Amino acid sequence: MAAVTGERTVGLTIQEMARRSGFSEPTLRYYEKIGLLGTVGRDESSGHRRYAPATAARVDALSCLRSAGMTVSGMRRYLDLLAQGSSAAADQRELFAAQARKLAADIEQLQLRLTYLRRKADMWDARVRGDAAAENQAVEDVIRVVEKFSH
Repeated sequence: MAAVTGERTVGLTIQEMARRSGFSEPTLRYYEKIGLLGTVGRDESSGHRRYAPATAARVDALSCLRSAGMTVSGMRRYLDLLAQGSSAAADQRELFAAQARKLAADIEQLQLRLTYLRRKADMWDARVRGDAAAENQAVEDVIRVVEKFSH
């Protein structure tokens, strides 16, 4: 529970937590509902959520994991393993290594899409300039990139 000092409750509001984490307010409420955040403190006078430092740190960690593509079930697994402490270190290592492999594959696909967009821009630039040879080369480059999508 967030601490109360005088009239001011210590902790971040849901709006502040949303801005800080990048999660929407409904996502924060959902993560609380499904147990990812533990108990979120409430302001005694208003009943509004107040994210204490420990809860805010947990939200920050989950935000990093989510932005790296981890699913809710993956985040739940992480928290379950975290609660087991050092005895779950090997499982934590595998969880993070697997997520790193997935993210690396996602980045590779994004790089391919970026290359496609750049080659298409080159093609249209050549057309604007009236450079048929450069346009033909760009078309060939686009075809090579598109072929990589199917592999």
